[in-house]
Amino acid sequence: MGNRNPVHEHQQEDAAPVGWFHWFVAGVRAAFSLPTVILMGGFIGFASLAREADLSLLQVVLMTVFIWALPSIVVLTSALSTGVGLFAAAIAVALSSIRLMPMAMALMPVLRDGHRTPRWQLLAMSHFVAVTAWVFAMRTLPELPRPARVPYLAGFVCLVNTSVALVTAIAYLLVPQLPEIVAGALVMLTPVYFLLSMLSATRQVSDQLAMGFGLVLGPLFHLWAPGGDLLLSGIVGGSMAYGLARLLRRRRV
Repeated sequence: MGNRNPVHEHQQEDAAPVGWFHWFVAGVRAAFSLPTVILMGGFIGFASLAREADLSLLQVVLMTVFIWALPSIVVLTSALSTGVGLFAAAIAVALSSIRLMPMAMALMPVLRDGHRTPRWQLLAMSHFVAVTAWVFAMRTLPELPRPARVPYLAGFVCLVNTSVALVTAIAYLLVPQLPEIVAGALVMLTPVYFLLSMLSATRQVSDQLAMGFGLVLGPLFHLWAPGGDLLLSGIVGGSMAYGLARLLRRRRV
């Protein structure tokens, strides 16, 4: 369903114009796809994790809607559950989210219809930049006429965001009714999803080294400094990975 060609006869830039609502609905239809189901599974795991962290239903829904990127939500939830300060939590979330900036910068020229696209529409779409939406946009939008790209992506992300928030809320309410082993498995679903997503996104040696150092240093820093383990493992592991990757590049040259 997610692989259908949305353009049909509108493959050329000079295609006959179609209304904004038409493309919005086409984007909504495209959201009924496997990536949306996979994303729902990740947020079901987050709902169970949020229960363990004593977050309220309102907090869970607001985090889902307004933070949206699951890795950043997991980082914030982990920071809150370990009792770190607001400043440390903000730094950890910022470091987790900075990876989205190049993705947003790459998407904007694809979305923009010259000077005819209002800036507020681009800003609104940039909020939804995360791996699922970005991959979908970069794969499908270039095939569309430029005036169709913003409404098409808007329809996609609106349905995905709304459905994921609804599923997360339902999962949060149902977790206490589940058998203990099932609830425990759901708690583990989010870190596994997070880890696999990060592994699939690693393209450079420095990224792979950072993942390895983080997996090793995280438990060690948790024993030594439980309140700052997340931040310390990220800074120390990332710095070590960057330095080692530079050293390896120099030796190859």
